[in-house]
Order: sequence, then structure tokens, then C-alpha cells
Amino acid sequence: MSGRFLCLPVLVVLACAGCKTKAEPQKVTIRLATTTSTENSGLLDYLLPAFERETAIHVQVLAMGTGQALQVARNGDCDVVLAHARKAEDEFVAAGFGVDRRDVMYNDFIILGPGSDPAKIAGLKDAAEAFRRIAAAKSVFCSRGDASGTHQKEKDIWRVCAIQPRGQWYQETGKGMGETLIVADQKRGYVLSDRGTFIAFRRKVDLRVLVEGDPALTNPYGIIAVNPAKCPHVNHEAARKLIDWLTSSTGQRMIAEFRLEGEQLFFPWSQATGRMERRE
Repeated sequence: MSGRFLCLPVLVVLACAGCKTKAEPQKVTIRLATTTSTENSGLLDYLLPAFERETAIHVQVLAMGTGQALQVARNGDCDVVLAHARKAEDEFVAAGFGVDRRDVMYNDFIILGPGSDPAKIAGLKDAAEAFRRIAAAKSVFCSRGDASGTHQKEKDIWRVCAIQPRGQWYQETGKGMGETLIVADQKRGYVLSDRGTFIAFRRKVDLRVLVEGDPALTNPYGIIAVNPAKCPHVNHEAARKLIDWLTSSTGQRMIAEFRLEGEQLFFPWSQATGRMERRE
């Protein structure tokens, strides 16, 4: 009799242990290659936890210039890419490396410089004219020089000017946007920046917004899944869930609500009607 009672606690313990060892769903992780502006601004730190809570999908962020991000995607070393260089994105999709590209959001580029403004560009609404004056004055211009979306936009403006920038005044940093802003500040030079990164860094640098408002400086962001036909190992299903979430009413609302120092850094694509032509 006493032996049976002694066994009961053991059975209860074993039963409870069995409950604790019940297999839990394994968390899914996907890799997002993206431009440094989405990380420097704090946008992804704001968005991705909400996505993970809703889907149980963890997103590992690989932040780099857009050119490098697209190359990482070509190599199959990520599942999805968020970029801001439409021509390069279209080429990536046309070559069969990406599928299901969708517009996500936009902000704008701005031309920054020292308060002394040696090239006299303050207040211009024409980015190409500003670049012409900087080149004519041989004022220091700091370029990222890294094939990022910002660098590609900069090169587009130089092409409009029919100027091939070279010489001691034109300095390539080979660094991300935040680091390039710091270099431009140190050298008292001009620089093209996305507005979001500047707002995130403006307490660290003494640079002023000198040129803004040119439609040519609009900065759209698109998200693309890596093509599973090219890279069978990618998690296409989870990548599509991230794309769907960022372009859903929830994701678009959160993008619109994101603020830094009271300022809106990015505008959801759902608000872009009439501002730019939508290309599918």
C-alpha cells in the first residue's frame, strides 16, 4: 500500500516533465538585405518587432548600399531586398533574380553643405544647377562612391550636368550615408543625402539643408523577393509575408507614424498618388 503511494509523485513528475518537453514551433528567420538609410534612421528597429510578433518570423537585417544589397541577393545570400534605386531594381528583376517587386515608401534626397556655402547654392530648386556650381567653384564634394542608391542618384545628376567629377575637390568615402555625413562635416564639404539619415545624424554634424524640393530628388523604396527558381534555398514564403505586411494597411500606417525628433522620415507608397508615376 505504501509502495503505491510512493510511486504516485514519481508518475506526476514524469507526466509534467513530458508536458514541458512538448515540441514548440521553430522560429523562422529570413535575411533582409537593405540600404543603410532604413537602418540608420531607426525605421527597421521600429517596424520589424511588430512584424515578428504578428508572424513569428524573425528578420535578420543586412544593411549596406543598394548596389551591394542587390549583389548579395543575386548570390542568393538573402531572401528579400529593400532598395532605393529603381533602375537597378528593374534590372535585377528583368535578369530573373527577383520577383514580386512592390513599392513600399518614399522620401527625398537633399543637398547639404556648410553654412558658409562657398558655391552659393542655398535656396536652389534645381539639383543639377547646384552640382554645376559646386564643380565650377571646385568646392569639396563628398560622394559615397559605393554604388548605393544615393550614389546612383548622385551619378544621375552629374550626367544631367554633363560633368565627370574628378580632382581633389571630389572625394569618395566608400562609406555608408551616416559616415559620409560625418566626413563631409569634417571637410566642410557638400554632400547628397537621403533626408531620413540626415535627420538621424543632424545633431552629430554641422551641415545645413541647402537644396531641396527638386522632383528629381524624389527617393522611392521598393521591396523584392529573391527568385526561388534561381535560388531554391531561399525562404520565399516567409519573404512574401514580409512584402505583404510592409505593403498592408498595417505596415503602411506604421511607416506613416514613424517619427524622429517629431519629423516624419518616410511616407507610405499608399500616399504617393499624384506625386510620382507608379510603375508596376
